[in-house]
Amino acid sequence: MANRLSQIATRTGDDGTTGLGDGQRVPKTHLRITAMGDVDELNSHLGVLLAEPLPNDVRELVLTIQHELFNLGGELCIPGYSLLKEDALLRLDEALAHYNAQLPRLAEFILPGGSRSAALAHVARAVARRAERAVVELAQSGEAVNAAPRQYLNRLSDLLFVLARVLNRANLDGLGGDDVYWKSERLASQAAE
Repeated sequence: MANRLSQIATRTGDDGTTGLGDGQRVPKTHLRITAMGDVDELNSHLGVLLAEPLPNDVRELVLTIQHELFNLGGELCIPGYSLLKEDALLRLDEALAHYNAQLPRLAEFILPGGSRSAALAHVARAVARRAERAVVELAQSGEAVNAAPRQYLNRLSDLLFVLARVLNRANLDGLGGDDVYWKSERLASQAAE
């Protein structure tokens, strides 16, 4: 990427278009712009998560993920360009295995809640899934998209689910301590009998 931002308010997008990293202008409704926007939103949600009390290892991991998401966005910004490295995927796989090993197996569904940090991780997880769908749709439309962004977002959403469970157990705000289990109407009626 040759150009860095030196001016934010350029007014070049007033006509409903925006520039890609290769200089091409596309409508702001283009699937590539949607995918880039979803990745940016995900990164912003992680920024909010970082404003919460977090275990130091989780904080460092999330900060690394933010940088990798910026690389992912840069890759999406330039059709055919490769910026997200294979070690980024490996890092997610290793983190997923590490944190998942600390957790009890799930026997039922959980709700996105508990501590504030866990709830924020769940919001980021949902946005990661949306970003993944946007990248898949972009690729299915015939646009040049490498496999790494899709794979990264898929693994990241799984990791964020696991981190939400870790953060509930860390209970740094005193509002967590465990997963919030879903109780279906069926389970409630069985308990009442």
